[in-house]
Amino acid sequence: MAKAADLIEESLRAGNKLLVCGNGGSAADASHFATEFVVRFTKDRPAYPAICLSGDGGLLTAAGNDYGFDEIFARQVAAFGLPGDVLICLTTSGKSRNVERALEEAKAHKLKTIAFLGRDGGSTIGMANVDLLVRSDSTARIQEAHQLLLHVLCETIESCLAENSL
Repeated sequence: MAKAADLIEESLRAGNKLLVCGNGGSAADASHFATEFVVRFTKDRPAYPAICLSGDGGLLTAAGNDYGFDEIFARQVAAFGLPGDVLICLTTSGKSRNVERALEEAKAHKLKTIAFLGRDGGSTIGMANVDLLVRSDSTARIQEAHQLLLHVLCETIESCLAENSL
């Protein structure tokens, strides 16, 4: 968690942004996490740039139709990702091909990466700079743990950035 917090804090401090993605419940968690940075977590403070890659239905369906579902996040990483940005991916199975492709695209564009994983990490484990693995076979328990970890990151980062204001 400390490594993940450091990556995010360094990126935001340097004027970079967060890109966040996931499927299904993880997409909802990605949206929630991005919102905490753009709006606020606990304190009024400047807005921090964070984009949820699963939030634009038109973009998702166009990319899925034209390039395939595996490319819906990678296409956005190619469009929006710049060196120094951080891609944060959530997958309870660790087997989401579109998440893997986003991580590959992020590496090609020199983004830092954090993966929230479940079960044994699946084929995604080891692809990110930082893996946060919740070892459980219950999707509900993995999602609950991811939500807790996301909130701990929000609190940690908000506090660090406030202490050393941007």
